[in-house]
Amino acid sequence: MLGMELHAHSRAMFVAGAILTPLLLQGWSPALSTFWNTPAWTMSAEIFFIILFPWLIRWRMPREWRRLFGLLLIFWVAGMVAPALYTWLHPDGDLHPGRYTNGLWMRTLKYTPLPHLPSFLFGVTLAAVNQRIPPAARLRLWLGIVGFVGLYVMLFYGSRLPYALMHDGLLMPLFGALILGLAGTNPLAHFFSFRAFVLIGEASYCLYLLHFNMWTLLHESRILDWTGLNQFDPWISYLLLVMGALAALHLVERPGARWMKRWLRL
Repeated sequence: MLGMELHAHSRAMFVAGAILTPLLLQGWSPALSTFWNTPAWTMSAEIFFIILFPWLIRWRMPREWRRLFGLLLIFWVAGMVAPALYTWLHPDGDLHPGRYTNGLWMRTLKYTPLPHLPSFLFGVTLAAVNQRIPPAARLRLWLGIVGFVGLYVMLFYGSRLPYALMHDGLLMPLFGALILGLAGTNPLAHFFSFRAFVLIGEASYCLYLLHFNMWTLLHESRILDWTGLNQFDPWISYLLLVMGALAALHLVERPGARWMKRWLRL
């Protein structure tokens, strides 16, 4: 994958990407945000939010439901400001932007940390809401159902909605409702507590970070052709991606987390 980047960038940009990516800083550059491993742009945002978090937890959350929901509304609207402006102004000159729009402003919107800050603040506030709803409350079940149905409808009709808004901001309340539903004790949460679902869920971050390069490696190497497994594609690729994510979870993520806890004396 690094060799492919060498052909896609000038020498100076390649060197910059090779330095910034291991430092998890590539996401601050729209041009280099997907360098080496496309999904890893999120790690730049996550490091930024982790740095902010010690200051954010000092912020006293309001006790009143009205003010809590007011904060959620503010962060939701704030998360849609940049996508709405992009949709209105067309700064990249594309009147019908979509998944493959690769202009500077779309890359800034999708891959740099600051546009995602409202989503993070929405999540922090949602945690406070979660603490105020009993786990067995029937409200959680209804929130989960609304979240599932709403997301299905939005994704089904997604091609008819502005891409920039769909990518970030618009779906925050539905994901929030789904999270509150699954965090409770109800039939919906029970269904998704099935061991296989839980295991794959635990490996989902590894799957997200590794899937792009693993998929490219599987198909560029033509190993599926040599082994005759290409007749089962794409399902064999999906299976291998999940197996690779599970291996990374048990061999890298969990041992690394234990080591960091010992190092930080947690």
